[in-house]
Amino acid sequence: MRSITPLVALVGAAALALTACAAPGASGNHSGNELATDGTFTMAIGADPGNLNPMITAMNVARTIDRFLYSRLVEVGSDGTILSGLANKWKADTTNATFTLRKDATCADGTPITASMLADNINFIADPKNGSPLVGLNVQAGTVATGDDATGVLSVKSGAPDAFLLENVGSVHMVCGPALAHADALAKGEGATGMYTMTKIAPNSQYTLTRRKEFVWGPGDWDPKQAGIPATVIFKVLPNETTAANLLLSGELNAAQVVGPDSDRLRTNKLFSNDVQVGLGQIQFNKNPKKLLSDRALRLALTQDLNLEKLRAVLSNGKGTVPTSLVNAAPNPCHADVAKANIPAFDVKAAADALDSAGWKPGSDGVREKNGVKLSLTVIYPSYISDSFGSTAELLQSMWKELGVEATPKGVDANGVSQTLFGTGDWDVALISVGVGLPSQIVPFFAGSTPPKGSNFGYTDNAEYIAATTSAATKPGKEGCDDWSHAEAALIAAADVIPFANSVVSVFGSKAEFVQSDSLEPASIRLFK
Repeated sequence: MRSITPLVALVGAAALALTACAAPGASGNHSGNELATDGTFTMAIGADPGNLNPMITAMNVARTIDRFLYSRLVEVGSDGTILSGLANKWKADTTNATFTLRKDATCADGTPITASMLADNINFIADPKNGSPLVGLNVQAGTVATGDDATGVLSVKSGAPDAFLLENVGSVHMVCGPALAHADALAKGEGATGMYTMTKIAPNSQYTLTRRKEFVWGPGDWDPKQAGIPATVIFKVLPNETTAANLLLSGELNAAQVVGPDSDRLRTNKLFSNDVQVGLGQIQFNKNPKKLLSDRALRLALTQDLNLEKLRAVLSNGKGTVPTSLVNAAPNPCHADVAKANIPAFDVKAAADALDSAGWKPGSDGVREKNGVKLSLTVIYPSYISDSFGSTAELLQSMWKELGVEATPKGVDANGVSQTLFGTGDWDVALISVGVGLPSQIVPFFAGSTPPKGSNFGYTDNAEYIAATTSAATKPGKEGCDDWSHAEAALIAAADVIPFANSVVSVFGSKAEFVQSDSLEPASIRLFK
């Protein structure tokens, strides 16, 4: 598995993730080793990130690099603690937030970072003509931000109630004002406000970043003068997990995410690892009215035919856990178990009976038909993450074949996931996990506008979900947990999405230690000689 997970989400372990929360687990150490001075930190990524513009990408692999290039207003700990970033003071409810900025933060070109500049960032995302996928995730539609440069106060009035307004708006990757109007520049990682600047891009090979010595606004009480902070960061495109593991052991890589069988030998060699729980496996259904799976009864029957325990074992190499909800990363404020009671029980006979009753009868070739239409489905999966996704798709195919359903697995690369879900719509079922740490962050993926105008890639239209999330959004933080749980239960009960596997994913380090959140945190890296 190659892309760092999770992103507040877009497609969790598979492609996107949008959380901004610090990872708790770490093992292994470099005690006794001397910290390196101005060294080079090299990290593997599983696919070329393509467009790096943080205003328009929700792809995890791109945002992994963006984390090093662009600062945020605040940082969010795994326990929900808010730490300073560009802002050192803040206040928020469900509709209004204010951030008081540091006075020493600058863009890479020396331009001061001002309240009005950051207001422009937020307003850019909120403007529908810009088509940002962050609308509904970090910034609600209709949001208006204003900046008072004299006082350094950024004010945000949300276009809709947001139970986690501080965390969501506070986690926007901010770009330097002059670059905001130049999409081509942002696509190449220019307009940096973060700890590093982009130095060199070799597509499908590597991305080289250089540390800004003037960057002093790390999270909380971070000390920019401490030893071990790398002067250069290289992201090396390495799709093969075994190759990455070998390079870790040889010391040619400092970090790589490894979850397959190679992870065992890395642990045997006592490499450092930082571990987080992620949502590894979800079954998404395309409910476009033109598609067969717009039929709820058909989705339920297909789900009932699946042995989710076996699918989980194959996808996670036997190490997966049973999901309790659709929120699958820290800080997960509600911790409710809504999955077990709402996923149809595994019953092959009941599934067959349901299809028979609905008029789906086996044809001469064994594939069920109805009104001359075959029950034939395209199942997409991320081919660039781990071989286990392809194996899981094949197992699903075999289960449905026995039911009389023709399923055709189709592997897609990182850019292909985005193009298929939000562009062509040429899919019926997707083994794509939306990874989030806050329940509000999945809303745009399961409600609202569909592609190309919105992020509701599965064409979900669940009135019960919409009503519950609308109510939850007006209640700050945990006060809305009952509503958020009701909303998730409605999605699962309708087989709009079926979570079947969570997993602990490890990013291993060689001659380095670090913490990961939605991606690896640049301020946390410590290199050793």
